[in-house]
Amino acid sequence: MDFGLNGKTALITGGASGIGRATAQALLDEGASVILVDLKGNAVSDAASELGQGVVALQADLTDPRQIDGLAASVEERFTMPDILVCAAGVTGAKGHPLEMKDADWQHAWDTDFMSVVRTMRKFIPPMERKGWGRAVVVTSENAVQPYPEEAVYNVAKAGLLNFAKGLSRVTARNGVLVNSVSPAFIETPMTDGMMDKRADKQGVSRDQAVESFLDEERPYLELKRRGKPEEVAAAIAFLCSDKASFVVGANYRVDGGSVGAMAT
Repeated sequence: MDFGLNGKTALITGGASGIGRATAQALLDEGASVILVDLKGNAVSDAASELGQGVVALQADLTDPRQIDGLAASVEERFTMPDILVCAAGVTGAKGHPLEMKDADWQHAWDTDFMSVVRTMRKFIPPMERKGWGRAVVVTSENAVQPYPEEAVYNVAKAGLLNFAKGLSRVTARNGVLVNSVSPAFIETPMTDGMMDKRADKQGVSRDQAVESFLDEERPYLELKRRGKPEEVAAAIAFLCSDKASFVVGANYRVDGGSVGAMAT
């Protein structure tokens, strides 16, 4: 299927690994060029080299407004302002009882998972609107609609992000820029590797055994009984970035193996 992305440029945050990197590959396969952005400079450079022609890498701390300003200036000066923006950078943040989370824990998750997206979109969405065509996809989470009590700081940031994307979509669509969200659950990424390694250490088992017990005890509705693959999320993102999604506005596509128990509304 031709997604109509030949000649388009995509900027992907959190591009060094996981969903961001898989999305880069999916968009490259559709003929787009890609600008990878990540906090980890060496890792994002390595990812760009491995992905090959059509990919460049930039390092930026997206919790720092000045670095986002510098990122936008660098992209405009050295490359071209993107037609597509995929915001995949994020952290799970501190875990524990919601009332035991410190102010700094809340702020860290909010700055990383929410404000980084708002500030990045401020820089890259208006040029798309001026051109009259653009796509923006925000990676949220199952936690946005099915919050887990020990992940409160993450839940709140992702719920806010989902709401923000929906609201923004209503004002950018009239200018040709379609904003949507994708909500993964338990994808095989460095983030969930870390979660499972901690669980494995605590239980004295292997990572695979920790995954199995996590699915049984913590994710009973994840009917496929496995972690998702980054490529499975990337496929949904690539569709939303395409001309084929020309009538999709403010939607939230779940790629969660059934993990969210409620109907999508």
